[in-house]
Amino acid sequence: MRMLGKKIIAIAVVFIAMLQITACGGADRLMMGTGGTAGTYYAYGGVLAQYIKNYANVKVTAVSTGGSKVNIQSIQDGDYQLGTVQSDVMTYAWNGVKAFESEGATHDFRVIGGLYAETVQLITMEKDIDSVEDLRGKSVSIGAPGSGVYYNAQDVLSAAGITEDDIIPQYQSFEDSKEALKDGKIDAAFIVAGAPTSAITELGTTNGVKLINIDGDLRSKIMEECPYYSEYKIPTGTYPGQDKDIETITVKATLIVSAELPEEEVYKMTKAIFDHKDEIASENAKGEELSLSNATAGIAVPFHKGAAKYYAENGIQVDSE
Repeated sequence: MRMLGKKIIAIAVVFIAMLQITACGGADRLMMGTGGTAGTYYAYGGVLAQYIKNYANVKVTAVSTGGSKVNIQSIQDGDYQLGTVQSDVMTYAWNGVKAFESEGATHDFRVIGGLYAETVQLITMEKDIDSVEDLRGKSVSIGAPGSGVYYNAQDVLSAAGITEDDIIPQYQSFEDSKEALKDGKIDAAFIVAGAPTSAITELGTTNGVKLINIDGDLRSKIMEECPYYSEYKIPTGTYPGQDKDIETITVKATLIVSAELPEEEVYKMTKAIFDHKDEIASENAKGEELSLSNATAGIAVPFHKGAAKYYAENGIQVDSE
């Protein structure tokens, strides 16, 4: 009987310890949804995860995903606690429109901050494609299902008067788009990521690639209909063989977190990133765009209170809930 009592006590001690680990350490083991392995989200997310671990003492694992919509839904489901998303897609989610029209609005996430410009890049290896209009009748990758790329492609095509019925649509990731272009299985692809994007750089190095301008009246129409876009120029030499500037549009890559994370923890994560932006830039070129003004400007979704606390300490007031 005494032995049974000791066993019960031992089991109880282990159970209590497990509860303590879950309560105290569970929030310190977080999952960050990023994007495809050939895109900027994945590589950059890995760098951010490392700095959060080193300077906020919060263990974060960056994982490859289908992109913005998947990351938001995974935070909503409790599978992930952080995610990199396009600013336009997170706005759709908050308002329950476009990509989230059928599911409805979700307010389970908050913003840490904007990271860098996400460039809408239309690429091809075909000599007879020189404009968006030339995509008619062509096989075109318009992004993986649930990705922000799909909706960006829709915005561009729609402004040009082109529907999915006017092209042969393919729903591929960056990596799959790159391989399909190399193999001649598709004629063009939309890729939305920070430039330079590794998939395009690799294609330009091995096979040669051409970037198509999204400019003039077409760009003006897109920005009029979708005000979350802004003008962007991909400078000459960004990619191998690129001998001229490319005019296009951009949205903003943004880091979001679960609304349920503690204020102090998110404060430490925000501080870990923006207090070490120069070091992050030395590891990933997109870190050069990290700044407090870029982090807080043009964000239509509430910030997490922990992030708001950090910005307030640096003289910037943001909306939070």
